[in-house]
Amino acid sequence: MSVRPVAASYSTCAALSLSPMPVRAALRRLINERALDAKPSGTAVVPRMTRREFSDLTAMRLQLEPLALTLAAPHLKPAQFDRFDAFVLQHETARLESDPKGVRQADTGFLFELYRSCGSALLLSFIESLWLRRSPMFWEARWALLGSSLGRAPHRHKEITDALRQGETAMARDFLIDEIRNAGEFLLEAMRFREATD
Repeated sequence: MSVRPVAASYSTCAALSLSPMPVRAALRRLINERALDAKPSGTAVVPRMTRREFSDLTAMRLQLEPLALTLAAPHLKPAQFDRFDAFVLQHETARLESDPKGVRQADTGFLFELYRSCGSALLLSFIESLWLRRSPMFWEARWALLGSSLGRAPHRHKEITDALRQGETAMARDFLIDEIRNAGEFLLEAMRFREATD
């Protein structure tokens, strides 16, 4: 994929039904967050990570996301648990229907419903930045991940919800760590990575 961040190409604007200004702002943010690479020609491309970069990203997720869960746990409201249950059902329905977009939406919705209660805008911004970097790879791997839902890389959202509902924050944290680690290990085996240049 390539786009022109300076010109905010008409095709990108048309696809998003937006004027050039917000598209330019979004593209610049993606470049600043290193979710896109700017080329001398003025185009921006989705970068392919090296194996080391992906391992580093997973290691950072393993530190930041369990911290967000731990901070969020005391602040969760009954209505949020209803939303967690709905996301778990949405994920399972999408998986059974072989709908990778639905699976991804349920996964993102569940985790960020949880993380937004952490009370730290800074921590949330760090996590969002990591997700921006990981998203292209997870979308590329969507069919492999979908096929692995009962295998190497299952999500643990029901277990996380049940543990949080029972006040077992440490157990919920362990389930989240297990989910992130297993998905990372699976993708290290399943995906192609850019060769490191140094």
